[in-house]
Amino acid sequence: MKGIILAGGTGTRLLPLTAVLTKQLLPVYDRPMIFYPLNTLVKAGIKDILIIVAPEYSGSFLNLLGSMLRPYGINISFIVQKEPRGLAEAFILGEDFIDGENVTMILGDNIFEDDFTEAIQSFEKGGRVFAREVTDPERFGVVEFNKESGKVISLEEKPAEPKSNYAIPGLYIYDPRVCDIAKNLKPSARGELEIVDLHKAFLDLGELDVRVLNGAFFDAGTHDALLEASNYVQKNGFKDRFHPDIESALHAYNKEFKRLVTLKSL
Repeated sequence: MKGIILAGGTGTRLLPLTAVLTKQLLPVYDRPMIFYPLNTLVKAGIKDILIIVAPEYSGSFLNLLGSMLRPYGINISFIVQKEPRGLAEAFILGEDFIDGENVTMILGDNIFEDDFTEAIQSFEKGGRVFAREVTDPERFGVVEFNKESGKVISLEEKPAEPKSNYAIPGLYIYDPRVCDIAKNLKPSARGELEIVDLHKAFLDLGELDVRVLNGAFFDAGTHDALLEASNYVQKNGFKDRFHPDIESALHAYNKEFKRLVTLKSL
């Protein structure tokens, strides 16, 4: 299983914060946001991870994560996305990295309390996405279930009038066919390759599995959501659930950074 973190985009909803720093490097309590999706993948046993970044922030990501996790057997690669053209483009940009294996993609501003280890490690074929009941489904892809059978009836991307309150948060698991399917998608009216069209393609094949989540979930792309996520992490001991390798890597990074600062001050 390969892992992709999509960390491009402009983050306009978080201006003026994102005028100087990409949103995925903004702090969520005591660490940059990117460490939360990174932790989700590492906890599930994924050791080969591609981070897709915007060109103006590629140096910042490389300076932070270029070699931090290598001593722990976690390999981080980077690809620059020159211009965002929709979430599904990640599977086109990352085709060589995926290299015929199954892949889990997570959005760099999505923070999950749920543990996805079983869902990722048990995956074999098709597509697997998740549904979470929210109060603002119009901000997300929305899934509608048959009330009796529980089967998926429809999928829509950011509908003005959602057919349900079940949003599809930003973690998606696919088999390698996703690359060819993504390359054959047509841009939507927004001019983007929509991730929901990938879901629909696997649904049409009868191979889309949708699982409902119950834990806390934050799409930390607005000021309120960013604050809410930080408060939740602090109050609920969220950082204590990080994988030991990530905690060790952060500790070593902080120690080395302090050492270098001390040397410069001498």
